[in-house]
Amino acid sequence: MSRGKTKKFAQNAIRRNVIQPGKELFGNTSGKWRSEYFGNKNPISIELACGRGEYTVGQARLFPKKNFIGVDIKGDRIWKGSGIAELENLDNAAFLRTQIQLLEEHFAPGEINEIWIVFPDPRPKDRDERRRITNPRFLEIYKKLVAPGSWIRLKTDNTGFFEYTIEVLNTRNDIEDLEFTGDLYASDLRTECFDIITRYEEKFHTNDNKIKYLKFRFTAS
Repeated sequence: MSRGKTKKFAQNAIRRNVIQPGKELFGNTSGKWRSEYFGNKNPISIELACGRGEYTVGQARLFPKKNFIGVDIKGDRIWKGSGIAELENLDNAAFLRTQIQLLEEHFAPGEINEIWIVFPDPRPKDRDERRRITNPRFLEIYKKLVAPGSWIRLKTDNTGFFEYTIEVLNTRNDIEDLEFTGDLYASDLRTECFDIITRYEEKFHTNDNKIKYLKFRFTAS
């Protein structure tokens, strides 16, 4: 392990806003995020595969009456966002270090009020379809954990992944209020994303590479 990563992991280990293996709260947050971590009854929004956590931090700044949790397995990635949140005293932002397929170990049914999926790895190879985080098996996890009426939102620059996600959603009978655009910045839906620009988006967004966006909700059971 590089010296830089070692330093980041050491800092994550002492940051309250990083919940990871080895810490008391890790594995004990299900149904307790509001009472045990945030200490309030505010809505919870999570950012999956959050990387540096730009949306977690950006929305925590904008909406102090909401709670935001960035989820990623890479500790050296969430180190950046957790450090900014700590520096700015954003007590409504936290970072959970775990795999997305293990979300049910950390959240109770109905505990989540919104899910953001922002520039995930598109997993373009056919053999990696099961690892795409809008694959049906992941959607079933999200459906269990979100409260009724919750929005699931996706931003991506990858056309293939975007079209795959729409195709998957259209094959289901439990999806409602699906809206999407192939050019977010020319769409009325732009305001929903708050013009929070991730490092990845800034690097890859060009006139020929439009940002795509969609949102949907699960129908009530």
